[in-house]
Amino acid sequence: MKAIFLSVLLVPALALTSVSANAKGCIKGAIVGGIAGHYAHHHGLIGAATGCLVGRHLAKKHQQELQQQEQEQHDHEQQDQNPSTDQSH
Repeated sequence: MKAIFLSVLLVPALALTSVSANAKGCIKGAIVGGIAGHYAHHHGLIGAATGCLVGRHLAKKHQQELQQQEQEQHDHEQQDQNPSTDQSH
């Protein structure tokens, strides 16, 4: 009962103090991890914390992949606009 009361107080406090850019993935991960942890021997709080970490890691990884794709696309567009003048005949 104490764990439930503590989590009810702790989760909103953590949500209010986090920056939105750093919370990407954390909310979804915490929800999934909390539910999974609850059904795995009533460790919802541990599951939520772990889910938050994993969700944040995956969101960061996804963001880096998107940035890499955008950079590759930008580089490709630059090459199309500026054809190489180094052509030997």
